[in-house]
Amino acid sequence: MKILAVCQSGLGTSFMVQMNIQSILKDENVDTSDIQVDHSDVGSASANAADYFFVESTLANAVGSLPKDKVVLLKSLIDKNETKEHVNDILDRENIKYDAK
Repeated sequence: MKILAVCQSGLGTSFMVQMNIQSILKDENVDTSDIQVDHSDVGSASANAADYFFVESTLANAVGSLPKDKVVLLKSLIDKNETKEHVNDILDRENIKYDAK
């Protein structure tokens, strides 16, 4: 499974979200051998680039071509609890075991 954090330029905020997702996966004791987390700019994000896309909500229109059921719109890029909820929802959907805390 691949998760892609997406922001306007593909630098700062998407990298921060990527690191948060990786931290959450580690904290939840997820086997990440089959999970890849990366970051990208909006222009490079295509439907086949990842299984799930974490995007700041103000960029919703910019990622309109991505499958709606694979896009996670974040209200706050710095709220790790919000990101954790979305990550755990994906883990549940994909039947991936984790330690819910």
